[in-house]
Amino acid sequence: MGGFLKMYPDHFLVYAVTFLLLFPGFYSTMAVTTLQSFRGCAVRDFAFLAKKPGCRSLRINTEACWGRCHTWERPVPEPPYIQRHHRVCTYSRTRHLTARLPGCRPGVSPIYHYPQALQCDCTYCSTNHTECETF
Repeated sequence: MGGFLKMYPDHFLVYAVTFLLLFPGFYSTMAVTTLQSFRGCAVRDFAFLAKKPGCRSLRINTEACWGRCHTWERPVPEPPYIQRHHRVCTYSRTRHLTARLPGCRPGVSPIYHYPQALQCDCTYCSTNHTECETF
């Protein structure tokens, strides 16, 4: 292959462009995606206001999980009369971080704990680390 590139360097460019045109999924992951078009679960930047009684609030920048996961329900003839497959985008690996809140009253600890997402997955909701709401 090395000799081919030395003899025909311009052909390599043609082959590379042809590959990218024939396999658009190969480079489509580089495109910017929005929540409306994204399917799956990913880590993204997230900012929130950390609050604790007796302290001033603090804006924290971290990473959190976001996305939409495949979910479905179908009726079945026997109880419970419905089969469900509900998955949520949630943490699969985290790092626990600590911030120091400003202006705390005497006797109030300024320490504030929060998770940072390292990896996210579509999985069943666990109340150990996620707020799970049922309707």
